[in-house]
Amino acid sequence: MTLATPLATSEHRHLAFIGLGVMGFPMAGHLAKAGHRVVVYNRDATKVQAWLEAHKAYDVHGAASPALAAKDADVVFACVGNDEALQAVLDGQQGAFAGMKAGSIAVDHSTTSADIARQMSARAAQMGLEFIDAPVSGGQAGAQNGVLTVMCGGDAQAFETIKPVAMAFSRAVTRMGASGAGQLTKMVNQICIAGLLQALSEGIAFGARAGLDLNQVLEVISKGAAQSWQMENRGKTMVAGHFDFGFAVDLMRKDLGLVFQEAQRNGAVVDITKRVDEFYREIQDKGGSRWDTSSLVTRLS
Repeated sequence: MTLATPLATSEHRHLAFIGLGVMGFPMAGHLAKAGHRVVVYNRDATKVQAWLEAHKAYDVHGAASPALAAKDADVVFACVGNDEALQAVLDGQQGAFAGMKAGSIAVDHSTTSADIARQMSARAAQMGLEFIDAPVSGGQAGAQNGVLTVMCGGDAQAFETIKPVAMAFSRAVTRMGASGAGQLTKMVNQICIAGLLQALSEGIAFGARAGLDLNQVLEVISKGAAQSWQMENRGKTMVAGHFDFGFAVDLMRKDLGLVFQEAQRNGAVVDITKRVDEFYREIQDKGGSRWDTSSLVTRLS
Protein backbone atom coordinates (compact mmCIF):
# COMPACT_ATOMS: atom_id res chain seq x y z
CA MET A 1 0.00 0.00 0.00
CA THR A 2 1.26 3.48 -0.86
CA LEU A 3 0.70 6.04 1.84
CA ALA A 4 1.06 9.78 1.71
CA THR A 5 4.31 11.09 3.10
CA PRO A 6 4.23 12.57 6.61
CA LEU A 7 2.80 16.07 6.55
CA ALA A 8 4.47 19.28 7.53
CA THR A 9 2.28 21.14 10.01
CA SER A 10 1.69 23.87 7.43
CA GLU A 11 0.54 21.49 4.66
CA HIS A 12 -3.16 21.62 3.97
CA ARG A 13 -5.15 18.49 3.19
CA HIS A 14 -8.63 17.37 2.19
CA LEU A 15 -10.22 15.95 5.34
CA ALA A 16 -13.53 14.51 6.46
CA PHE A 17 -14.95 14.58 9.98
CA ILE A 18 -17.79 12.30 11.04
CA GLY A 19 -19.60 13.04 14.31
CA LEU A 20 -20.24 16.58 15.54
CA GLY A 21 -20.99 16.02 19.21
CA VAL A 22 -19.53 17.94 22.14
CA MET A 23 -16.05 16.70 21.20
CA GLY A 24 -16.26 16.40 17.42
CA PHE A 25 -17.78 19.84 16.82
CA PRO A 26 -14.77 21.79 18.16
CA MET A 27 -12.21 19.22 16.91
CA ALA A 28 -13.48 19.57 13.34
CA GLY A 29 -13.44 23.32 13.81
CA HIS A 30 -9.75 23.33 14.70
CA LEU A 31 -8.99 21.39 11.52
CA ALA A 32 -10.84 23.99 9.44
CA LYS A 33 -9.08 26.85 11.21
CA ALA A 34 -5.73 25.18 10.48
CA GLY A 35 -6.46 25.68 6.78
CA HIS A 36 -7.58 22.20 5.77
CA ARG A 37 -10.56 21.55 3.53
CA VAL A 38 -13.07 19.85 5.83
CA VAL A 39 -16.21 17.94 4.84
CA VAL A 40 -18.45 17.00 7.77
CA TYR A 41 -21.20 14.48 8.38
CA ASN A 42 -23.48 13.99 11.36
CA ARG A 43 -26.54 11.78 11.73
CA ASP A 44 -28.50 14.85 12.89
CA ALA A 45 -28.21 17.18 9.90
CA THR A 46 -29.04 20.24 12.00
CA LYS A 47 -25.63 19.90 13.66
CA VAL A 48 -23.99 19.92 10.23
CA GLN A 49 -25.75 23.18 9.40
CA ALA A 50 -24.80 24.71 12.76
CA TRP A 51 -21.17 23.69 12.28
CA LEU A 52 -21.05 25.04 8.72
CA GLU A 53 -22.53 28.35 9.89
CA ALA A 54 -19.99 28.60 12.72
CA HIS A 55 -17.09 27.96 10.33
CA LYS A 56 -18.29 29.63 7.14
CA ALA A 57 -15.10 31.69 6.90
CA TYR A 58 -13.16 28.51 6.06
CA ASP A 59 -13.12 25.86 3.33
CA VAL A 60 -15.92 23.73 4.79
CA HIS A 61 -18.67 21.55 3.34
CA GLY A 62 -21.40 19.17 4.48
CA ALA A 63 -22.25 15.72 3.17
CA ALA A 64 -25.36 13.54 3.26
CA SER A 65 -23.56 10.31 4.21
CA PRO A 66 -20.23 9.15 5.64
CA ALA A 67 -19.28 7.74 2.22
CA LEU A 68 -19.88 11.10 0.53
CA ALA A 69 -17.98 12.95 3.25
CA ALA A 70 -15.02 10.62 2.81
CA LYS A 71 -14.87 10.92 -0.99
CA ASP A 72 -11.42 12.19 -2.05
CA ALA A 73 -10.34 12.76 1.59
CA ASP A 74 -6.74 12.09 2.58
CA VAL A 75 -7.74 11.49 6.20
CA VAL A 76 -11.19 10.69 7.60
CA PHE A 77 -11.72 11.45 11.30
CA ALA A 78 -14.58 9.97 13.32
CA CYS A 79 -15.81 10.74 16.82
CA VAL A 80 -18.97 8.81 17.70
CA GLY A 81 -20.56 7.08 20.68
CA ASN A 82 -19.69 3.39 20.79
CA ASP A 83 -18.68 0.25 18.87
CA GLU A 84 -21.99 -0.02 17.03
CA ALA A 85 -21.99 3.63 15.98
CA LEU A 86 -18.41 3.38 14.76
CA GLN A 87 -19.11 0.32 12.63
CA ALA A 88 -22.21 2.01 11.23
CA VAL A 89 -20.37 5.13 10.05
CA LEU A 90 -17.30 3.33 8.70
CA ASP A 91 -18.52 0.07 7.17
CA GLY A 92 -21.36 -0.78 4.82
CA GLN A 93 -22.67 0.76 1.59
CA GLN A 94 -22.92 4.29 2.97
CA GLY A 95 -19.97 3.99 5.37
CA ALA A 96 -16.82 6.06 5.06
CA PHE A 97 -14.73 3.10 3.91
CA ALA A 98 -16.89 2.85 0.79
CA GLY A 99 -16.05 6.41 -0.20
CA MET A 100 -12.37 6.52 0.74
CA LYS A 101 -9.64 6.44 -1.90
CA ALA A 102 -6.89 3.83 -1.81
CA GLY A 103 -4.13 4.60 0.67
CA SER A 104 -6.18 7.07 2.71
CA ILE A 105 -6.46 6.81 6.48
CA ALA A 106 -9.39 6.57 8.87
CA VAL A 107 -8.74 7.90 12.38
CA ASP A 108 -11.21 7.04 15.13
CA HIS A 109 -11.32 9.38 18.13
CA SER A 110 -14.25 7.56 19.75
CA THR A 111 -13.77 5.54 22.93
CA THR A 112 -14.56 1.97 21.91
CA SER A 113 -13.43 -1.57 22.58
CA ALA A 114 -10.02 -2.72 21.42
CA ASP A 115 -11.81 -5.51 19.56
CA ILE A 116 -13.77 -3.17 17.27
CA ALA A 117 -10.56 -1.19 16.64
CA ARG A 118 -8.83 -4.35 15.45
CA GLN A 119 -11.87 -5.35 13.38
CA MET A 120 -12.03 -1.95 11.67
CA SER A 121 -8.28 -2.07 11.05
CA ALA A 122 -8.60 -5.47 9.39
CA ARG A 123 -11.60 -4.31 7.36
CA ALA A 124 -9.73 -1.20 6.23
CA ALA A 125 -6.74 -3.29 5.15
CA GLN A 126 -9.02 -5.49 3.02
CA MET A 127 -10.11 -2.33 1.20
CA GLY A 128 -6.62 -0.88 0.68
CA LEU A 129 -7.00 1.64 3.53
CA GLU A 130 -5.40 2.33 6.91
CA PHE A 131 -7.09 2.68 10.28
CA ILE A 132 -5.78 4.32 13.46
CA ASP A 133 -7.63 3.98 16.78
CA ALA A 134 -7.03 7.29 18.53
CA PRO A 135 -9.17 7.93 21.63
CA VAL A 136 -8.67 11.25 23.36
CA SER A 137 -8.39 12.62 26.88
CA GLY A 138 -9.01 16.18 27.99
CA GLY A 139 -12.77 16.43 27.85
CA GLN A 140 -14.94 19.08 26.26
CA ALA A 141 -12.67 21.90 27.43
CA GLY A 142 -9.65 20.17 25.91
CA ALA A 143 -11.46 19.81 22.59
CA GLN A 144 -12.59 23.44 22.61
CA ASN A 145 -9.11 24.72 23.49
CA GLY A 146 -7.29 22.37 21.11
CA VAL A 147 -5.22 20.69 23.84
CA LEU A 148 -6.38 17.07 23.78
CA THR A 149 -4.11 14.13 24.50
CA VAL A 150 -4.44 11.49 21.77
CA MET A 151 -3.42 7.82 22.26
CA CYS A 152 -3.02 5.93 19.01
CA GLY A 153 -2.83 2.35 17.83
CA GLY A 154 -1.99 1.28 14.28
CA ASP A 155 0.61 1.30 11.54
CA ALA A 156 3.64 3.49 12.32
CA GLN A 157 3.81 5.10 8.87
CA ALA A 158 0.10 5.89 8.84
CA PHE A 159 0.48 7.39 12.31
CA GLU A 160 3.29 9.68 11.17
CA THR A 161 1.07 10.84 8.32
CA ILE A 162 -1.86 11.82 10.52
CA LYS A 163 0.03 13.14 13.54
CA PRO A 164 0.69 16.70 12.29
CA VAL A 165 -2.92 17.00 11.15
CA ALA A 166 -4.29 15.88 14.52
CA MET A 167 -2.03 18.36 16.30
CA ALA A 168 -4.54 21.02 15.23
CA PHE A 169 -6.68 20.01 18.22
CA SER A 170 -4.08 18.34 20.44
CA ARG A 171 -1.13 19.01 22.70
CA ALA A 172 0.18 15.44 22.37
CA VAL A 173 -0.42 12.71 19.77
CA THR A 174 1.40 9.48 20.64
CA ARG A 175 1.51 6.03 19.04
CA MET A 176 1.12 3.38 21.74
CA GLY A 177 1.51 0.29 19.54
CA ALA A 178 -0.44 -1.85 17.10
CA SER A 179 -4.18 -1.63 16.44
CA GLY A 180 -6.14 -1.55 19.70
CA ALA A 181 -3.29 -0.10 21.76
CA GLY A 182 -4.84 3.36 21.72
CA GLN A 183 -8.11 2.06 23.13
CA LEU A 184 -6.33 -0.04 25.75
CA THR A 185 -4.38 3.04 26.85
CA LYS A 186 -7.64 5.00 27.15
CA MET A 187 -8.96 2.24 29.43
CA VAL A 188 -5.95 2.73 31.71
CA ASN A 189 -6.73 6.46 31.67
CA GLN A 190 -10.34 5.88 32.75
CA ILE A 191 -9.35 3.45 35.52
CA CYS A 192 -7.01 6.08 36.94
CA ILE A 193 -9.57 8.90 36.66
CA ALA A 194 -12.26 6.86 38.43
CA GLY A 195 -9.97 6.12 41.38
CA LEU A 196 -8.66 9.68 41.60
CA LEU A 197 -12.14 11.19 41.64
CA GLN A 198 -13.37 8.82 44.35
CA ALA A 199 -10.35 9.60 46.52
CA LEU A 200 -10.78 13.33 45.92
CA SER A 201 -14.48 13.06 46.82
CA GLU A 202 -13.69 11.27 50.06
CA GLY A 203 -11.02 13.81 50.93
CA ILE A 204 -13.40 16.73 50.36
CA ALA A 205 -16.17 15.07 52.38
CA PHE A 206 -13.72 14.31 55.21
CA GLY A 207 -12.49 17.91 55.23
CA ALA A 208 -16.05 19.24 55.31
CA ARG A 209 -16.93 17.12 58.34
CA ALA A 210 -13.72 18.26 60.02
CA GLY A 211 -14.81 21.88 59.63
CA LEU A 212 -11.91 22.90 57.39
CA ASP A 213 -11.89 25.63 54.76
CA LEU A 214 -12.00 23.28 51.77
CA ASN A 215 -10.78 25.76 49.18
CA GLN A 216 -7.78 26.51 51.37
CA VAL A 217 -7.16 22.80 51.88
CA LEU A 218 -7.18 22.20 48.14
CA GLU A 219 -4.90 25.17 47.56
CA VAL A 220 -2.37 23.77 50.02
CA ILE A 221 -2.42 20.08 49.14
CA SER A 222 -2.37 20.76 45.40
CA LYS A 223 1.18 22.03 45.94
CA GLY A 224 2.27 18.65 47.31
CA ALA A 225 2.20 14.95 46.50
CA ALA A 226 -1.62 14.79 46.31
CA GLN A 227 -1.70 17.09 43.29
CA SER A 228 -3.55 15.87 40.18
CA TRP A 229 -5.35 17.28 37.15
CA GLN A 230 -8.64 16.38 38.77
CA MET A 231 -7.75 18.28 41.93
CA GLU A 232 -6.58 21.33 40.00
CA ASN A 233 -9.56 21.43 37.64
CA ARG A 234 -12.43 19.86 39.57
CA GLY A 235 -11.65 20.17 43.28
CA LYS A 236 -13.08 23.64 43.87
CA THR A 237 -16.04 23.05 41.56
CA MET A 238 -16.84 19.90 43.55
CA VAL A 239 -16.82 21.99 46.72
CA ALA A 240 -19.13 24.51 45.02
CA GLY A 241 -21.49 21.79 43.76
CA HIS A 242 -20.99 22.50 40.06
CA PHE A 243 -21.15 19.43 37.79
CA ASP A 244 -21.75 20.68 34.25
CA PHE A 245 -18.37 20.17 32.59
CA GLY A 246 -19.22 17.92 29.66
CA PHE A 247 -17.97 14.40 30.42
CA ALA A 248 -21.08 12.80 31.85
CA VAL A 249 -21.56 9.92 34.27
CA ASP A 250 -23.34 7.98 31.49
CA LEU A 251 -20.24 8.21 29.32
CA MET A 252 -17.91 7.17 32.11
CA ARG A 253 -20.01 4.10 32.85
CA LYS A 254 -19.92 3.20 29.15
CA ASP A 255 -16.12 3.48 29.21
CA LEU A 256 -15.80 1.47 32.41
CA GLY A 257 -17.95 -1.24 30.85
CA LEU A 258 -15.24 -1.57 28.18
CA VAL A 259 -12.64 -1.81 30.94
CA PHE A 260 -14.50 -4.67 32.61
CA GLN A 261 -14.89 -6.57 29.34
CA GLU A 262 -11.17 -6.30 28.68
CA ALA A 263 -10.27 -7.16 32.29
CA GLN A 264 -12.37 -10.30 32.09
CA ARG A 265 -10.44 -11.27 28.98
CA ASN A 266 -6.93 -10.48 30.24
CA GLY A 267 -7.37 -11.33 33.92
CA ALA A 268 -6.61 -7.86 35.30
CA VAL A 269 -7.84 -7.04 38.81
CA VAL A 270 -10.00 -3.88 38.81
CA ASP A 271 -11.82 -4.20 42.14
CA ILE A 272 -11.67 -0.50 43.06
CA THR A 273 -12.84 0.50 39.59
CA LYS A 274 -15.83 -1.84 39.89
CA ARG A 275 -16.73 -0.26 43.21
CA VAL A 276 -16.53 3.24 41.77
CA ASP A 277 -18.70 2.12 38.86
CA GLU A 278 -21.34 1.09 41.42
CA PHE A 279 -21.13 4.58 42.92
CA TYR A 280 -21.70 6.07 39.46
CA ARG A 281 -24.79 3.86 39.12
CA GLU A 282 -26.08 5.44 42.35
CA ILE A 283 -25.54 8.87 40.82
CA GLN A 284 -27.54 7.80 37.77
CA ASP A 285 -30.33 6.46 39.98
CA LYS A 286 -30.75 9.84 41.63
CA GLY A 287 -30.95 11.71 38.34
CA GLY A 288 -27.30 12.58 37.74
CA SER A 289 -26.76 10.72 34.47
CA ARG A 290 -25.63 13.90 32.71
CA TRP A 291 -23.64 15.32 35.61
CA ASP A 292 -19.89 15.51 35.28
CA THR A 293 -17.91 12.57 36.64
CA SER A 294 -16.77 14.68 39.60
CA SER A 295 -20.34 14.38 40.94
CA LEU A 296 -19.16 11.34 42.93
CA VAL A 297 -18.81 13.75 45.82
CA THR A 298 -22.61 14.16 46.04
CA ARG A 299 -22.91 10.67 47.46
CA LEU A 300 -20.95 11.74 50.55
CA SER A 301 -22.57 15.05 51.45
